[in-house]
Formats: sequence, structure tokens, C-alpha cells
Amino acid sequence: MASTATRSCTLIARYATRTTQNRLLSYSAVLREEAPAHVGVAPSPKKPVGGIRGGVIGFLFGFSLASSFAAYRLLDEYKQASATLQASVEELQQSTEKVSAHVRRIEAVEKDLKILSNSSASKDDLSRLRAEIKKIYDGLHIEFLDLRTFVWGMQQDVHAIAKKDAKQPPVERI
Repeated sequence: MASTATRSCTLIARYATRTTQNRLLSYSAVLREEAPAHVGVAPSPKKPVGGIRGGVIGFLFGFSLASSFAAYRLLDEYKQASATLQASVEELQQSTEKVSAHVRRIEAVEKDLKILSNSSASKDDLSRLRAEIKKIYDGLHIEFLDLRTFVWGMQQDVHAIAKKDAKQPPVERI
């Protein structure tokens, strides 16, 4: 912008000097001529992009592009790994709940087994009870035999009395 303003100022100055000398009323001649080298402010020359500076800028642009692509891929892989890990954690939680349920069932069965074993008789208890029942049965059998013997003795006495009465004539009672 500054160079065009400078150029137009120099053109106007040149036109003014020419019109006084030649009295030309045309602008085309003025515009065709170049500006003098040292009139007004000199335009700042543009620095051309050099090979080294262009290489560095290209390298930085390529590096930032590759870095952003790598960051995108890394973030995508992180999301996939996180989703896989979350699924594994949920599966592990379900497995843990199943194992906990099995453990609770096993503990309940062990508790029932302990109660049953405390309330059931052991082999020694059964042997002792069998021996006691045998003694009671043997005692009852002996008492039964004694009672039978006693009844048999009474029958013998009754038969003996009946025979004796049958041999004697009946006595009349008044």
C-alpha cells in the first residue's frame, strides 16, 4: 500500500514538472514512465522465500500435519482400547458375580451339611444304641420266657387240681 501511494506521489510530481515544460494534458505519458529512483520513500523490497527458510517451513508444516494425523490415530486406538477394556471389565464383573453366587450356594450347602451332621447319629452312636436295644430285647425275651414258664406252671397246677377234683366225688355244699 505504501509503495502505490509513493508511486502516485512521484507521478503527480513528475506530471507537474512536465506540464510546466511541455504543457501536455495527457496522463498516459506520465503513467508510462517509471518513477525516478530516489524520489520520496523507497519501497521496502520483498524478501524472497529462500530455500532454507522454505525447507524449514515445509518441514514444520509436514511435521505438524503428520503429528496431527498420528495424534488422531493414537486417540482412535485409545478409544478402541478403552472400549475393549471396558467390555473386559464388564465381563469380569459378570464372572465375579457368578462365582460369588456359586460360593454363596456352597456356603449354604456346607452350613446345611454341618447342621445335618450335628443332628445325625454317628456309627459309634448307632452301635451303642443297637447294643442297648439288644439288651432290652434280650431282657424282654427272658421276661417273656419267665412269664411263659410261670403261666405253664399255673396251668400245670390247674390241671393237677382239676384231676384231683375229678377223682374225688363232688361235695355238696349247703
